[in-house]
Amino acid sequence: MNLENILNNTLFTRDELIFLLSLEGDDMKKLLDRALEVKLREIGNEVYLRGLIEYSNVCVKSCLYCGVRSKNTNFNRYTLTDQEVIDCAKMAMDLNYGSLAIQSGERSDKNFTDKITYLLKEINTLSDGKLGITLSCGEQTPEVYREWFEAGAHRYLLRIESSNQELYYRIHPNDKTHNFQTRIDALNSLISIGYQAGTGVMIGLPFQTIENLADDLLFFKKLNVAMVGMGPFIPHSDTPLYEYKDLIAPDRQRLDLTLKMIACLRLLMPKINMVAATADQTLSPNGREEAVMAGANIIMPNLTPTKYREEYMIYPNKACVGDKPQECQGCLDNRMKSIDHKIGYNKWGDSKAFTNSK
Repeated sequence: MNLENILNNTLFTRDELIFLLSLEGDDMKKLLDRALEVKLREIGNEVYLRGLIEYSNVCVKSCLYCGVRSKNTNFNRYTLTDQEVIDCAKMAMDLNYGSLAIQSGERSDKNFTDKITYLLKEINTLSDGKLGITLSCGEQTPEVYREWFEAGAHRYLLRIESSNQELYYRIHPNDKTHNFQTRIDALNSLISIGYQAGTGVMIGLPFQTIENLADDLLFFKKLNVAMVGMGPFIPHSDTPLYEYKDLIAPDRQRLDLTLKMIACLRLLMPKINMVAATADQTLSPNGREEAVMAGANIIMPNLTPTKYREEYMIYPNKACVGDKPQECQGCLDNRMKSIDHKIGYNKWGDSKAFTNSK
């Protein structure tokens, strides 16, 4: 295949994506450079912030890769108080973040869903509707999704982790709480209700192939999501998947593969929002900057009270766990300036892919 010709495409076949994901060295750099060029042309050099609130690590699921899985008893469970959530929202406003992201372990009981509804209304009242709100609270009924949408959430991230059903069941228990089709149905429900819906995958999993990842990219395209959050797999010693840690590539290779996924998706879906994940920086000190230079445009600085952060360890050694929000803001500002990007303060940073589809 001719790399130069492929990089000038606007549509990509599965084989072409496999080819791009296999690039190394100077050819990989050409891919990343092309993705940056497309990003700057289509959506500019602004990076938007989503102040992250890790609301609760209580979860009913037992995903085989996740440190907060329900069967892990080696840490303390917590749920933020209402006031702690409100304080986080106030902090976001003080720091001129345009948006929040509320993330939690998966629960669908009425106490939980009603509480999220209440908090959404409180945050909207507090900010006079000026804070954008993203939720990442797992699978819910269409009725709950609609209730949350009407209460003020307008973006929702529900990661599929793998769009390949066979691989999905190798990283999730095949039981009544983990169903591949239920996940797909939930994503379709979010889209139909009117959310800026997002999904994502882990990159560098045991048993995962380049072909799987190419199919993930085509899955995002077919679903026509507004945003994607994807990052490198980092094994956690308190999970069943840790048994297969010797099957995964070294950190640098997994990060490079993540950068190639971001770059390919930027070429495939030029106006989409993409997260530069904290996991990128966990594997490399400048990992988030590398992701931004490969095509990402969203960063999620942590607003969760510091005393809880060690208990939200989906994966180990997470970067920036001890950083105070004010320190984090200054650090991110300088980091973005160092790569000729700027932070879009006081902006929702909606996906231009979604805006253009309305």
